[in-house]
Amino acid sequence: MSHSFLFSPIKLILIALFVLIALFVLVFSRPFTAIAENQGEDAGKVFRDCPSCPEMVVIPAGHFLMGSSPADTQRDIAEALAEEKETYKVWFTRETPQHAVTIGRSFAMGRYLVTRGEFASFVQETGYAASQGCIVYDNHWYPMRPRADWRSPGFTQTDRDPVVCVSWNDAQAYVAWLNSKLGRQAGEANGKLYHLPSEAEWEYSARSGTQTIRWWGDAIGKGNADCLGCGSQWDNRQPSPVASFRPNPFGLFDMLGSAWEWTQDCWHENYIEAPTDGAAWMNGESCGRYYAARGGSFSTLPWILRPAHRTLFTFNWPANDTSFRVAKRLP
Repeated sequence: MSHSFLFSPIKLILIALFVLIALFVLVFSRPFTAIAENQGEDAGKVFRDCPSCPEMVVIPAGHFLMGSSPADTQRDIAEALAEEKETYKVWFTRETPQHAVTIGRSFAMGRYLVTRGEFASFVQETGYAASQGCIVYDNHWYPMRPRADWRSPGFTQTDRDPVVCVSWNDAQAYVAWLNSKLGRQAGEANGKLYHLPSEAEWEYSARSGTQTIRWWGDAIGKGNADCLGCGSQWDNRQPSPVASFRPNPFGLFDMLGSAWEWTQDCWHENYIEAPTDGAAWMNGESCGRYYAARGGSFSTLPWILRPAHRTLFTFNWPANDTSFRVAKRLP
């Protein structure tokens, strides 16, 4: 019998080594953008801690590249109008350097922006005096209207619309209320679990494991979000009611467009020395004055609606294109 089809032990070892190298190249040559890991049984689970608390979604642990790469920057600048290119260049520097971030454990994120009804429950229960006066969008102008507030933001809303005209301090007061309710239920054992999402938690959740410019694809398309040119009935008018569009793969609604979202982080002009573990960046000269916001709004151009885009707002200047959602550390 011929032995020409049999392999020696050395050949078998070499073949196995070749297969392992090929698998390594296949896995690690893929674009490293956002990868969810350790899904577990609870990933995607929706829960609510109390009848007036916001609905939360469990987000799996994972890792991703935060910010924009040089290739991303060149691609998006190339799509800009000639008169906008210099503006784009300034903004894109704020999304660099792109860096790897690891979300080491699952957490929960608000399924929706905090709604007007949910914020009203907080105010009614606590008697909290929210910010008076609000920056109101008016055909590309942003005047301060002393009589505007979250109840009268300049357009008609229902309890299913995102609460707007809330400052960073107002958002923090709402978070503290949630923690007090949770503490009472758990005998204070769980501590301060609710918080505004960090920039890293927010961007990771907005990307939701996808590798395109937006979770639904590269192009802004039509009917995917609410912005100045998104093709929705709310474009350039007001925030859309929550869940007016499809959720992203993590089950989150309205991560892009509708209303800007406050984050926990103090503002930094770039990502030099930024945390790589998903934590909020809470040091620097801007703390106490300027905080980062994400997501774009009904009045922003489509190019802003990207998970990597970031801007800054003054902590005590509420606006009718700005809202927030909450995150929660899971015990």
